[in-house]
Amino acid sequence: MNPESLARPLRVLRVCLHLLVGVLLAVAAVRAVTGQGPQRAAVLAASVTLAVVYALGAVLPLVRRSRRAAVAWLAVLTAGWLVLLVLTPDGVWFAFPLFLLHLHLLPARWGTLAVAATTVVAVAGVAGHQGTITPGVVIGPGIGAAVAVGTVLGYQALYRESERRQRLIEQLTATRAELAAAEHAAGVLAERERLAREIHDTLAQGLSSIQLLLRAAQRALPDHLDVAAGHVEQARRTAQDNLVEARRFVRALTPPGLDGASLPGALRRLCAATAAASGLAVRLHLDGTAVRLPTGHEVALLRIAQSALANTVRHAGATRADVTLRYRDPGVVLDVIDDGSGFDVGDAVSRPGGDGGFGLAAMRARAEELGGTLAVESTPGRGVRLAVSFPSPGAEATAAGA
Repeated sequence: MNPESLARPLRVLRVCLHLLVGVLLAVAAVRAVTGQGPQRAAVLAASVTLAVVYALGAVLPLVRRSRRAAVAWLAVLTAGWLVLLVLTPDGVWFAFPLFLLHLHLLPARWGTLAVAATTVVAVAGVAGHQGTITPGVVIGPGIGAAVAVGTVLGYQALYRESERRQRLIEQLTATRAELAAAEHAAGVLAERERLAREIHDTLAQGLSSIQLLLRAAQRALPDHLDVAAGHVEQARRTAQDNLVEARRFVRALTPPGLDGASLPGALRRLCAATAAASGLAVRLHLDGTAVRLPTGHEVALLRIAQSALANTVRHAGATRADVTLRYRDPGVVLDVIDDGSGFDVGDAVSRPGGDGGFGLAAMRARAEELGGTLAVESTPGRGVRLAVSFPSPGAEATAAGA
C-alpha cells in the first residue's frame, strides 16, 4: 500500500466527517425548533453559525494551506461548540467531530491533550444540564474520544509505514536501474571484446595473408608473370572470403567456414588454404569419432586454429604444421604443432601483443569463455605446440561427416 492508495480512503473519511457535522447540527436545530425550551432561537442561531463556520473552513484554501489559519479556525469552531453546549445538552454530539479535527490539525501531543480537555468539558456540560453525573454521561464522551484517538493515530501510523515502504520501493527501483545499467555496460564491454577477437581472427589474419601474397607477387614480378598471377588470384579470393565472413558475423550468423559443414571439414579447408597461401606443409589429423558440437565450441576451435596457423606463417619460419582434432569421451582437444623457431612462452605472456595483435591472450580468452583451457609449450629453436581443450559440452551423438 502506498500514499496514493491511502488518499482515496482519506477523501472518503473527509466526506463522512462533513456529513456527520451536518447531520448532528441539523438534529440539534430541529430538536430546538420542535422543543419547548426558552432558548430555542439561541440554539438554532448557534447551530447555524457553527455550520457556517465549519463550511468556511472546509472550502477556504487558506485553512488547508496554512497551519496557523487552520488552528485559528479550529479555535473559533471550538468556541462555537462551547456556546452550543451551554445552550443545550445536544451540543455534546458535536464533540466527536471536534475530536477528529483536533487530532488531524494539531500535533500529536497537543491534539491528544485537546481531545482530553474536550472530553472533560463535554462531560461537565451534560452533567450541568442534567444536574448530576451518571455513568452514561462519562462513558459516552469517553468512548467517543478513545475511538477517535485510536482511529486517527492508527491511520497516521499506517500512512507513515506506507511512506516508508514507498521510499524503500523507490530506492529498490533506483538500485535495480543502476544494476541494469551496470549489466548493460558489462555486456557492451564483453561484446566489444568478442568483436575484437572476431576481427583479429578473421579480417586481421586474412589481411595478413593478403599482405604476404602480394609481397610474394611483388618479388615474382616481372620475371615470373604466371606465378605472380596465381598469387594475386589467391589474394583476391582471400579478400572475398573475408568480406563474406565480415558480413556474416555482423549479422550474428555462424562463420562461413562452418556454414552447412562440420568442424573437421572446415579445418581441412583451412589447412588447404593456409598451405596454398604460404607454401607451408599443413596436415590435418583426426582422432576418434567426430560428433556435432555446439556452434559456439566449433566456432572457437576454428578461430583458434586460424589464429595459431596465422602466427605460424607470420612468425615461426616453419616448414611444417600439424593440426590434430581429438574427440574424447570427456570432451574435445585441438593441437597445433609446428617445427618453427619457437619462442619464450614466459616472455610472450608477460608482454602480450608485442606485434600489435592479440595473439595468445585472445585465444586463451576465447577458450576460457566457454569453460575450456589453452596450453602453449615452446622453447626457442624447437617449435610450438598449442593445445586447446573443452570438456564435454553436451555434444550430440550424431556423427559429423568430414
